Amino acid sequence: MGPPGAGKGTQAVLLGKSLGIPHLSAGDMLREHVKRNTPLGQKASSLMARGELVPDDLVSEMVAGRLAEAECAGGFLLDGYPRNLHQAVTLENLLAERQSRLDRALALQVDPEELIRRLTGRRVCPQCGAGYHVVSRPPKSEGRCDVCGSGLAQRPDDREDVVRERLRVYTEQTRPLLGHYRDRGLLTEVDGTGTPESVARRLVGAVEEVAR
Repeated sequence: MGPPGAGKGTQAVLLGKSLGIPHLSAGDMLREHVKRNTPLGQKASSLMARGELVPDDLVSEMVAGRLAEAECAGGFLLDGYPRNLHQAVTLENLLAERQSRLDRALALQVDPEELIRRLTGRRVCPQCGAGYHVVSRPPKSEGRCDVCGSGLAQRPDDREDVVRERLRVYTEQTRPLLGHYRDRGLLTEVDGTGTPESVARRLVGAVEEVAR
């Protein structure tokens, strides 16, 4: 868990590999639906471009289908879901049906101005999907993908006005989840600043502490 730009996606990939379980990104699932122009993608695209959240029932239906796949039988790592208390309750019900439960909620903590710097500087190759950052991970040739040479673009939801709206929505709708999981004894808050490697070590340490 954590606000937009906290590094959830990057860290979830690293942690999933470390634990040997699949990384389930709600954002990636949605973007794939948008790219394929599915009915769900059509409904979601305009909302995502404005920094708004996709309706709970659509996201939960998508996540439920993914959790039912055989790959998730031995465990999974959720990234970007749940985003509000309604989704959290839906997830708990889904897991109860599977006779399963959450082991831990990991929350990355990052200063809001650092989040804005991170998000507005992101660039992506629309052809091959390679990602860059104008400050921390620039391409070799300005504005051009190192992999395929295509022009880089800024995702609509990474514009500063949209980023600030995304952070407002997070504070209003998602941040209350920290209290929800804290009350259940499931929450571990982790400093999300520093290199990806240093943050990854903190997260692995948090998981190992729970396992003990």
